[in-house]
Amino acid sequence: MTPLPGGVGISGLTVYDWEAADGLCGGTPHMHLVCSEAYVVIGGEGSVQTLTTSGFADTPLRLGDVVWFTPGTIHRLVNAGGLRLVVLMQNSGLPEAGDAVFTFPAPVLADPDAYRAAAVLTGDHAAAARRRRDLALEGFLTLRREGGLREFHSAAHRLKSELLDAWWFRWRDGPLAATLATGCQLAGLKAGNLSHLDHGVVSRLERPEDPAFGMCGRLRPYPVPDLPTRPPRGSSESPHPHPPKELS
Repeated sequence: MTPLPGGVGISGLTVYDWEAADGLCGGTPHMHLVCSEAYVVIGGEGSVQTLTTSGFADTPLRLGDVVWFTPGTIHRLVNAGGLRLVVLMQNSGLPEAGDAVFTFPAPVLADPDAYRAAAVLTGDHAAAARRRRDLALEGFLTLRREGGLREFHSAAHRLKSELLDAWWFRWRDGPLAATLATGCQLAGLKAGNLSHLDHGVVSRLERPEDPAFGMCGRLRPYPVPDLPTRPPRGSSESPHPHPPKELS
């Protein structure tokens, strides 16, 4: 499958209209560790509540709006009536590979087994998704009221640290590969080499028919290529925190 431009992930989202303990309807508060996220509003209205080290904000979402935020932004979608979005996610494949941490209360975050049990949907998925949302909202409201965002960041890192190598390879073979391919094409054009123009192709992703119970609503994620999560056999390459020479 030809990946979407730039290694971006795309989903359709109908935000939950379930009322929560604070009287608002909407999704499950969570944070991404390395992915920026964008919303394109295609129906209804609502807002996205966010919590960062700069404080709390409530950003309106109306038809035609485009809103995005960077990693480290705890976000909660609020549905004021029929809110529907197209969601664009940086580093396609990483959200599906675990790049999200729910704002569960601190005792749950401190226990990996308890966290997994609270995060996974079992049995009646609608009921389980609603319980997960309510538990994350409990932690979110505590963070908003009492602080502790740095401690949440540390807990999120502990929960996901074993996945970092796999994420690195997904980034390398997805978004980084797309960026380097553009660099090669620019270098070719500068040298008068037009060969890549001979390989134009049209790709199509069919709209997923059956929505799943996502973090923020009924989700229709479009498929992404199944990228490797480890180096090729015989390769000596290993993940590292520094950018490759091509990007230095």
